[in-house]
Amino acid sequence: MTTSTEDPHLPVDGDYMFTPIPDHARRPTWKQILVWIGFGYVATGLFIGGTLAGWGGNPGVSFPKALLAITIGMGILFIITSLLGIMAQKTGLSLALLSRYSYGALGANLPMLAMGLLTLGWFSAITGMVGDIWGTFVGNPSGMIIFDPASLGYSIPPITLEVFAICLFCGMLFTITSLYGMKGLEIIAIPVSPVIMAIAVFVGISMLQEGGGITAFIEKSSLNTGMSLSTGITMLIGSWIAGAIMGVDLFRFNKNVRAVLWGAAACFIFTNPLLNIVGYIGTITVGQPNYVQWMMDKSFIFALVGVLTWTLSLWTTNDAELYCNAMYTGPVLKSYGVPVNKKKLILTVGIIGSILGSIGFYQIFFAQFINYLGIMAPPLAGPLLADYYLIRRQRYDLKELNSHPSYNWIGIISAIVGMFLGLIFVVQNILTEWPTGLLALFITVALYTVLRLLVPHKAVVISP
Repeated sequence: MTTSTEDPHLPVDGDYMFTPIPDHARRPTWKQILVWIGFGYVATGLFIGGTLAGWGGNPGVSFPKALLAITIGMGILFIITSLLGIMAQKTGLSLALLSRYSYGALGANLPMLAMGLLTLGWFSAITGMVGDIWGTFVGNPSGMIIFDPASLGYSIPPITLEVFAICLFCGMLFTITSLYGMKGLEIIAIPVSPVIMAIAVFVGISMLQEGGGITAFIEKSSLNTGMSLSTGITMLIGSWIAGAIMGVDLFRFNKNVRAVLWGAAACFIFTNPLLNIVGYIGTITVGQPNYVQWMMDKSFIFALVGVLTWTLSLWTTNDAELYCNAMYTGPVLKSYGVPVNKKKLILTVGIIGSILGSIGFYQIFFAQFINYLGIMAPPLAGPLLADYYLIRRQRYDLKELNSHPSYNWIGIISAIVGMFLGLIFVVQNILTEWPTGLLALFITVALYTVLRLLVPHKAVVISP
C-alpha cells in the first residue's frame, strides 16, 4: 500500500473525508462483511426478481433464464465492485479523492454531484418504501390524505397522514444513526444482518411450499416469455450499479484485498441474488414479490415481524446512502471554499430526503429513477477504472493528492460521452441485445484509455 500523507492544515476527521485512511483506522473484516449484507438487503432486489417473473403485467422469463440473468448481472456487479474496492483499499482514498486522478481536482465534482443526487434519490425512495409498508400495516385510521398523486395524473394511491408521518419519523431516525459514520453503520448492521438473511430464506421456502412445491413452481414459471436476457441483465445491473460505485467509500476501511472480495461477495453473491430469487418465487407462487405483504395476510404477529424486519433491513442501506452522500457533497463544497461539516451535511440531506420520501418520491418516480440510473451511473466509474488499472497500472502517488490540475478533460469528456450514448441506446432502441449500462461503461473505459495514450497529458489538463 502506498504510504498515506495527511494534510496537517485540515481538521481531524474520523471518516477521513479529505485524507487517506491510515492503517490503524481500518475496520475488522467480519464487521465490514455484515455492513455489506445489510447494505445489500434492499427492497429493489425483491422487485427486480418479481419483474423477472412477470410481476405487474410485464413480460417475464422462465426460472432457469432468470437464474442465468441473476448470475451474469450479479457477477458483473461483483467484478466492478471488487475492482473499485481494491482501488479504495490499496490507496485508502474516498471516491471523491480517487476521482481527482482521472477527472482533476475540480473536474471530480462532476461524478460527485451525480452521485450526490443519486444517493439523495435512493435515500428518499427507501424512506418511502418504509413508510409505504407501515402504511399498509397501520391503515388510515385518521382518514386524512396529505397528497393525492391522482391530482397530477398519476395512478397511485393517496399519501395518507400515517404514511407521511412514518416517512418523516423513520427518515430522521435513519439520519441520526448516520451521524456516527462507519461505526454507526456497523452498530445497525451487526445484529440485524444475520436475522434478515434467515427470515428471507424462511419466507422463500414457505411461499414455495404454499404454491405447491418446486415442480408446480417450475411448470408455472416456464410459461413466462417475452423478456430478453439482456433486458433482465440490464435491470439487475441498474438496480445496484450506484451501490457498486458507492462501495469505494466503504471498502477503503478494509484491511486487505481479501476483505474487499468477501464484502463484494456478501452483497452480490449471497444477499442480492437471494432477494432476487425470493422475489421471483413470491411472484410465481403467491402473486407478490414483496414478502412482507404476504406475511401480513398470515397473522398480526407475522405481519409485525415482517414490517420490523423490513424497516431494519432498509435502515442499514439508508444509513450508507446518507454517509456516502456526505462524502460526495463535502468535497464539492470544499472545492469552492465553503466550510464543510459532515454532520451538518448528513442532517441537511436527511431532512430533504425525508420530506421527498414522505410526499411520494418512491411511489411516483422510483421506476424511472431505477431505469435511468442503470444507464447514466456506470460511465461515471469508467475513467477511474481506466486510469488506475490501464494507464497507471495500480500505482497512485498519494503525494500528488492535493496538487492535481483543476480539470482532466479526457476523464470528463469520456464520462459524458458514455452517459450520452447509453441514453441514446435506450431512447432510440439501439443495441438492445446488450446490457446498456455495461456497454456505456465499456465505451467510457475504452475512450479514456485511447485518448490518454494518444493525447499528451499536458494538453488535456487545466491548472489553477
